Amino acid sequence: MKFADVEECASALCAAGRTNMKTLPATMSKQQFDQLFRKVSNWGVWGAEDERGTLNYITPQTIHRAASLVKTGRSVSMAVPINKVAGPDNPRPAAHYMSMLFEVDKSFGEPGISLDYFGSEVHGDCHTHIDALCHIAYEGKLYNGRPTSMVTSRGPKGLDITTYANGIVGRGVLFDIPRFRGVKWLEPGEAVTREELEECERAQGVSLGEGDIFVFRTGHHRRRLELGPWNNGYDGEGKAGLHADTIPLLHERKVAAFFPDGDGETVPSNVEGVAYPIHALQIGAMGMVCADSLNLEDVSAICSEEHRWEFLVVAAPLRLPGGTGSLFNPLAIF
Repeated sequence: MKFADVEECASALCAAGRTNMKTLPATMSKQQFDQLFRKVSNWGVWGAEDERGTLNYITPQTIHRAASLVKTGRSVSMAVPINKVAGPDNPRPAAHYMSMLFEVDKSFGEPGISLDYFGSEVHGDCHTHIDALCHIAYEGKLYNGRPTSMVTSRGPKGLDITTYANGIVGRGVLFDIPRFRGVKWLEPGEAVTREELEECERAQGVSLGEGDIFVFRTGHHRRRLELGPWNNGYDGEGKAGLHADTIPLLHERKVAAFFPDGDGETVPSNVEGVAYPIHALQIGAMGMVCADSLNLEDVSAICSEEHRWEFLVVAAPLRLPGGTGSLFNPLAIF
């Protein structure tokens, strides 16, 4: 399928690809994608030296408004348990072992002490983590036009995870696409379009705005819990996620952060020659605060129970100098 431009692609997607609320991927050419990249780029918006990207949309005022959403004080984690078991979606599991037990060393007297060691890759499909802006490059450039050469074997010289050291705090808005469609989860390879996001907004009675945290549920974690782990890469079954036509909506609304289950990508990609277009657009072009691999089952249940799809989000990455990302435990507070 060929389209004259990005707008034509978006308008034809519904007619060509949607059947009984199942979205089949519509192809976007590399030329159309590059046009879209330029359209949503935030390079230079906050100055040539900016490293905060869409974190600039989160202000004391937006945090204050988000805090007013706390009515009951009920809180829930949006992280998956750190996975220490190898599997098709977790080829390099976290390592955890006890380094001292109570009975090992009594020479210092009381109290007894137990210690442990933990080590993990930051990124991956089984670790809830947040990406730094040095994590993604497109055609040799990081966010704000920085060269990839600034990321060395000793770590990046900027755009690292310490940019988010003071946390990501704001109004979270859950788009519960499986609930909207009336299914348990989206199947691998399905894409969610801009039109469907807007329909979901209207159905839930919420609207994304400036400084918000877009919480995006496809049911990825529920599928894994019920059917077991699966190879969701290009040599496997794939996964559900956003279509690239959704990104202008996030840009227009000045959304600050993206917190999906899975990683927000449709695999296989909808864009010719670009394997991970959502990451390229959000992180590379927009400088967006992006996380991966959340557990949104518990927050989905609470939202349905309370009939509200907005809440306070508090998320604090580790303060790791030179980190391309960080494991973290985002909280939803009602």
